Amino acid sequence: MKNNSKKTERVTMVSENIKNDNLAKLRVIFPQFVKEDVIDFDALREFFNKEGILAGTEKYGLNWAGKSNAFRALRKPSSGTLTPDLESSKNFESTENIFIEGDNLEVLKLLQKHYANPGKIKMIYIDPPYNTGKDFIYPDNFTEGVSDYYKKTRQTKDGIKMTSNPESNGRFHSDWLTMMYPRLSLARNILKDDGVIFVSIDDNEVANLRLIMDEIFGEENFIQSFMWLHGKGKKDKNSRTLQQYILCFAKNKELLSDWSILEGKNYKFENPDNDLEGPWFSGSVSFSEDRSNKKHKNYFPLTSPSGIIWERQWQYTNEEMMSFINRNRIYWGTAPNFSNVPRLKIRPTDTEEIIPENIIGDVGTTKSAETELASLIGENIFNYPKPVGLLSHISALSTRKLEQDIILDFFAGSGTTAHAVMDLNAEDGGNRKWICVQIPEEIDEKSEAFKAGYKTIAEISRKRIHHAGEKIEKGDIGFKSYKLLDSNYRAWNTLTSKDSVDDLLKQSKLFVEKPLIDNFDEQAVVYEILVKEGFSLNAKVFPPTDNGLPLWVVVEDGKRGKLAITFAKKVNQEDLTKTGVSVVEEDIFVCFDSALDDTTKVNIMRNLIMKTI
Repeated sequence: MKNNSKKTERVTMVSENIKNDNLAKLRVIFPQFVKEDVIDFDALREFFNKEGILAGTEKYGLNWAGKSNAFRALRKPSSGTLTPDLESSKNFESTENIFIEGDNLEVLKLLQKHYANPGKIKMIYIDPPYNTGKDFIYPDNFTEGVSDYYKKTRQTKDGIKMTSNPESNGRFHSDWLTMMYPRLSLARNILKDDGVIFVSIDDNEVANLRLIMDEIFGEENFIQSFMWLHGKGKKDKNSRTLQQYILCFAKNKELLSDWSILEGKNYKFENPDNDLEGPWFSGSVSFSEDRSNKKHKNYFPLTSPSGIIWERQWQYTNEEMMSFINRNRIYWGTAPNFSNVPRLKIRPTDTEEIIPENIIGDVGTTKSAETELASLIGENIFNYPKPVGLLSHISALSTRKLEQDIILDFFAGSGTTAHAVMDLNAEDGGNRKWICVQIPEEIDEKSEAFKAGYKTIAEISRKRIHHAGEKIEKGDIGFKSYKLLDSNYRAWNTLTSKDSVDDLLKQSKLFVEKPLIDNFDEQAVVYEILVKEGFSLNAKVFPPTDNGLPLWVVVEDGKRGKLAITFAKKVNQEDLTKTGVSVVEEDIFVCFDSALDDTTKVNIMRNLIMKTI
């Protein structure tokens, strides 16, 4: 017998409630401290006092003016939505890569429902503003909706104008920390338990960044402070700085796999060329042609058995490469074409352990990064991009090519991370996916980028990714493009003492009869519902057919139930049956509340989960 005691729910109108989610986690670990959805601080304090581990008034940690604002920004749900931008996308229907244009704080909140609990992101890399006293501030929305946020940040028709943070500002470091803290907290939520985050930074904030990451991720989960030799030294009368830092933390260091290369700990050994010495794992020996340095000592040509010449910068000297070739340690692809980028065969019998060093060199410099970017979108379009080699290096360290790992960059900039992931996949046959988020920051009208036709940084990023994919050719080189926009749900207008009771009644009636904005786009509403109900942005969305009820259907691989949405003014069981869509108890059916009579509501609820707009 079906359960007839189900209740109709309203569709979710905001992002995941971070505060409640953390409360649920506390309840699992310490149920005695959570009573009626409220923390019993007296009981908690008494327990830890007895254990002798409760901090007194003097305790180690980082505090700053505005930290409470950071927590407020973290807890405030987002009411915005992510809407497909088909015109800016590439291979929308087939790709699983995602590019999102919008403030990353709001976007991270919208991603929580699907990508957290459990976390689904294997690796995060971000290159946030370095707080050098120039433009950087992301003025966060603490109390308003997305539309108010855009007004507050002075968003124009084409993008967001950034504000500056001069060193003379008394809250110079505090403003930067307030901006970073909620974003890092949300990032941790969506990491897999064995996932990691890399954050690029310079001397201005590296000490403060380490402290807030210790607080958010736990100092026991610190992996390394990598140093990238960027080759463009900043100098004063005392010294020249040749490195930038990349802080790396794990979600749970105990669950992190070994990053060393040794006896197949992390790799699947295969034998596609029937090597008489047995199976092997494919390791990189080259840097991409785009990041080659022709003056480097390891820049030279190699010729495959079929005569293909590969000329680029290699990770080994000419003598070492010749030794590999003579010992059949280089894989060129299968006969007769031998058309693959040369790869090193690593055998199970190899005993040499290759442990990643904290000094990262020979992966490209700021200058080489500018050159490779210029080859794709033009000269002087974007300042200080990261090289593809750097991102390929850390992606190869922390992800596995056969696992469909997801890599996230929510300060996407020029799109280096997306480029690097596609490049790495093409090189090692991997199936990694990427998500990039970039605020539509306006470009200075006097810049070369503006003269070249670019209005925002997001436009630069998408263009670079598009051209990089065309050059790479192999693998998933497309992306679904989305934009952060205002919600399609009607916003409640704040009433004042000047408004009458009639004004209140009119607005209440409007919410019941027209819960969505005027002239709403059905597809946009479908995507808002699927995001806030926890479906993936890669879910398949099928538009209505001519049969029966006009029904949008959302299906996600690996998810038991599907999402069925109709905007019909009247819903009945007969029309639903005519659609030919089979419904099961795990399915979610969404329609206007006003479209249902009591009998239809009961009949439909017997078979599936009912939610109303």
